[in-house]
Amino acid sequence: MREGFTTQLTELAASMANMCSVATDLMEEATYSLLQADLAAAEKVMSSEQVLSAQSRATEESAYSLLALQAPVASDLRQVVSSIQAIQDINRMGALALHVAKISRRRHPDKAIPEPLSGYFAEMGRVAVNLGRAATEVMMTRDLTQAASLSEQDDAIDDLRRHLFTLLTVREWDHGVAAAVDVTLLGRYFERFSDHAVEVAERVIFLTTGQLPNSSVNQEVSPNDDAPKEEIVAEFERRQKELEDRLRDSGTI
Repeated sequence: MREGFTTQLTELAASMANMCSVATDLMEEATYSLLQADLAAAEKVMSSEQVLSAQSRATEESAYSLLALQAPVASDLRQVVSSIQAIQDINRMGALALHVAKISRRRHPDKAIPEPLSGYFAEMGRVAVNLGRAATEVMMTRDLTQAASLSEQDDAIDDLRRHLFTLLTVREWDHGVAAAVDVTLLGRYFERFSDHAVEVAERVIFLTTGQLPNSSVNQEVSPNDDAPKEEIVAEFERRQKELEDRLRDSGTI
């Protein structure tokens, strides 16, 4: 009974890492679409996000089933509850990538952002994608040091968004109201994507240690709280292949 439950926890962790990887791929593709005014890339994000959303719902249902059928306690309960919260964060990451793609598609064949600002959004996209990749790795390895470092990396996105807001308020802005609205929304989407990636990493800290990030109370990490890393990686690779096959069958990739 206990062995089966441990296997289910491993599968849950791997599925979540897979979803985080997919959401990050979507933001990378959406950023490319935004910078290049690539309609095909935008539409690819939109169709792939539907697959991710369906996988998120199925994974969340699995987590709730574990709560109902296994009645976990202590660290097991913490892991399941934290997983449900992380699934919601990852689902939002995919939705935010979708919002970026929708703006790109709406302005096609023109670019949604003024050319002088392309460099800012290229950098915001790069940082957001790096945070998504790091969050995926943290979910697979349970590396608490790396998890704690993500919030510092997120500061770069916050600084870029504040600078963009400053540019929007200067009298020399001559790119029109529509561009100003798009720039404002896009800056928010990249910032929130990064925030959710950081929150995913922080949930890994909590489910592993039982301590919220920045807690003043230190607690030893028990190896029993950490699902087997090798098993998570193997299960992640299997689920990654399954998702790629589904996307290929649907003609998305």
